[in-house]
Amino acid sequence: MILMKDILQEGNPTLRKRSIDVSLPLTDEDKTVLSQMMEYIINSQNPLLVEQYALRPAVGLAAPQIGVSKRLFAINTFDESGKKCYCLAVANPKIISASEEKTYLNGGEGCLSVDESRNGLVARSKRIKAKAHLFNIDTGEETDVTLKLSGYVAVVFQHEYDHLQGILFVDKVQPVLPGINPIVFSVDEEK
Repeated sequence: MILMKDILQEGNPTLRKRSIDVSLPLTDEDKTVLSQMMEYIINSQNPLLVEQYALRPAVGLAAPQIGVSKRLFAINTFDESGKKCYCLAVANPKIISASEEKTYLNGGEGCLSVDESRNGLVARSKRIKAKAHLFNIDTGEETDVTLKLSGYVAVVFQHEYDHLQGILFVDKVQPVLPGINPIVFSVDEEK
C-alpha cells in the first residue's frame, strides 16, 4: 500500500524527468503500479483511512510521483456536476488537441508532491482530446481509446499528464487569471 512517505516531494530529480512509454500490452509490473496508484487515490478519499494512515486526499497520481519514470497515471474523480465518475488507469497518454478556451480551479491546484501551502491558480485548456491505453483494474481488460474530456476532469488529466513531462503545477502558477472563468462545482465540495 502506497503511503505519503512513498510519494516523492518537490526537489527530487525524478519528478523533473520525462517519463518513458511503457510496452503494450502492459506488463504485470506496470499493471501493479497502476493498481497501487488507484488504491492510494481511493484510500485517500475515505476519511477513516485518511486519518488512520495520514493520507493527503487525491484525485490523481502519476507514476513519477512514486519514483517510476513511466508514462502511467491514475485518476478517480467525479466531474464538476458530481454525476459522472471517471476511474481511469492510463498508460502512454498523448494529448492530441486542446481548446484555446481556458479554465482553472477556483481554489487553486494542489499536488501530493508539493507542500499544500503552495497551492495556486493554473490556466488549463477547458477541453482536451487525448489518446491513451486504459487498464481496467477490476477486469484486467486493456483498450486503446480516444478521450474527450472537459472541465474539471480535463484539468485533472492535464495536471497528471504534466507529471509525465517532468512539469509540476507550481511551474505554471499565476497570481491572477483575468478573463478566464473558473470551474464551477454544482456539488457541495470539490472531490
